[in-house]
Amino acid sequence: MRLTIYHKTIYRFGEGVIYGLQQLRKTPKSSRQQNVIAWQTQVTGGHKEVRFEDHHNNIVELVGFDRDVREVVVSSEGTVDMDDTHGIVGRHFGPAPLWLYRKQTPRTQARAGARALIRKLGTRDRGLDTMHALSALIREDIAYRVGSSEPEWSAEDAIAAGEGVCQDHTHIFLACARAMGVEARYVSGYLMLDDRTVQDAMHAWAEAHIEGLGWVGFDISNGISPDMRYVRVATGLDYGEASPVSGTRVGGTETDLEVKIDVAQQ
Repeated sequence: MRLTIYHKTIYRFGEGVIYGLQQLRKTPKSSRQQNVIAWQTQVTGGHKEVRFEDHHNNIVELVGFDRDVREVVVSSEGTVDMDDTHGIVGRHFGPAPLWLYRKQTPRTQARAGARALIRKLGTRDRGLDTMHALSALIREDIAYRVGSSEPEWSAEDAIAAGEGVCQDHTHIFLACARAMGVEARYVSGYLMLDDRTVQDAMHAWAEAHIEGLGWVGFDISNGISPDMRYVRVATGLDYGEASPVSGTRVGGTETDLEVKIDVAQQ
């Protein structure tokens, strides 16, 4: 299946930006289940500084803002051919070592809430069936509700609230899996929805490293493993390392942000 993707982000500032620098992680890479036919990113109101691959194998573009700019537009678009591998990504490739993905972060620390979920799961087995069961348990106990959480929430924050979004479901899965001794990572990417093409955010899901299979994906919020509708873009220990955009800015207060994403089958 061939997917066409368009991702546009517009920043509007109440006053001119003195200095701004952003890392963009919006470019997918070809892999076992996806083949990137074409991809480009254009910037208006800024300029590309450098492009590199980080220690998670993500393509990162560094963008600087023009001096005194009051509007910056970042547009990415491309075409990707997709195969269905039933969520199986395959063996681990560096440069980050596999053991790194057992590391807890402030967003994925397993405290009382995560430990309670693990006890409820009732097994310490680390196989594929257990990871599917963990995904189902999280989806059952923590309701998916748009706009119910804050970007800086940790797994424990979402567990305590009893609700969250795909980012929160993924962090909870990572906290539990790592506490059980399973390597797990955060995935940010594009998802073609069944009921519409236009979206206002990228999607998030988890991958766990299963003996004999390698990395396997789990979309906790939708209760499935990723199929041909899922385009992997970036991975990391949590949202902070796989987010579409991160950076810093001096000046340019009163920011208005507009995001438009369109994912459709060609």
